[in-house]
Formats: sequence, C-alpha cells, structure tokens
Amino acid sequence: MVKLNKIYTRTGDDGTTGLVDGPRRRKDDLRVEAFGTVDEVNAAIGMCRLHTKDMARVDSALGRIQNDLFDLGSDLATPGPDDGRKYAALRITEKQVTWLEGQIDRHNEALEPLTSFVLPGGSPLAANCHLARTIARRAERVVVALGSEEAINPEIQRYLNRLSDLLFVLGRLANANGTKDVLWEPGRNTGTSKEG
Repeated sequence: MVKLNKIYTRTGDDGTTGLVDGPRRRKDDLRVEAFGTVDEVNAAIGMCRLHTKDMARVDSALGRIQNDLFDLGSDLATPGPDDGRKYAALRITEKQVTWLEGQIDRHNEALEPLTSFVLPGGSPLAANCHLARTIARRAERVVVALGSEEAINPEIQRYLNRLSDLLFVLGRLANANGTKDVLWEPGRNTGTSKEG
C-alpha cells in the first residue's frame, strides 16, 4: 500500500529523483524521462475520460489503462535484475499487452474501412485520443532509447506500442465509428489536389 503524507520533500531540489530501487537519478536521465512521459500519457487519457459520458465501455477500458500505466511507470522506476530483491518488482506482463490487443480487435470491427490517413480531430473524445496517442508514441521512442542503454522489461515497449494503436482505434470509434473522421487530403492546399 502506498502512503503519501507529504507532497514536498525538498529531496529533488538538487536536480535528482528517487527510484523505487537503486540510486537516485538526475531528473534529465533517460529513465526518468521515460516514466515522466508515461505519466504524460496517463494525464492525457484522463482528459479523454472527460468525454466518455455515453461510452461506459470505453471509459472503463481507459480507467484500466490508467492503472496499468502506473504499473508501467513503477516497472521503469525499478531498474536492474529482479533476483535478490526484498520485494517483488512490479512488472508489466504479457497478459496486459494481450488485453490491449483484444480491445483493439473488438473496437476495430465496428469501424468503417480507412480510405486515407486520419487527421487528429472530429469529436472532443477523438481529438483527445489522438493527443494521447502521440504522447504514447513519444513514450515508446524514449523507452526504445532507454532500452539501447539499459536493460528494461520488453513488455513495456510492446504495451506502449499497442496502447497507441488502441488510442487510434478509440479516436475513430469516437468519430461515429469512423464515419466522421477528419481525413487527410494530400496536396489540398498546394494547388496539386484533384479539387484544385
């Protein structure tokens, strides 16, 4: 059980932060950047949930994802091998990735086939899903960079990759199952499009 009595500790005033385990890291450390960006994804998903009033299943899924993202952040904040730890480290699992895949498949079935790339926009939920998707992609890029320097749980990268896919699908779902997607029109403003 996590218990937080004090919001400020002054321990980070020197530009470092504590991890779940291991020595303190600089706040511009790649590992800190990774879990900080995951926190941004979580906050963006919170914004999505402001617009799920009539979509209980979507809201429930997003709530579950927010909880998983805290698991993922804890995983990133617990570097090193799991052997010899006093307490088991919290790690993202294949089961959590597989659940995302099931959500993608379930929601994608109802969507109109794509005829072009989708521009972020449409309904408020769709626009926020696209924003969260782009932050998830950034988190994935930071995790890939981290993984080239330090050992990380490979399920983290898989989870973030599937999450961005699901957020894309949910963005389309929020645009009347894709029928009200805002589509890219290549060259529309260059004078080279078919519309002129």
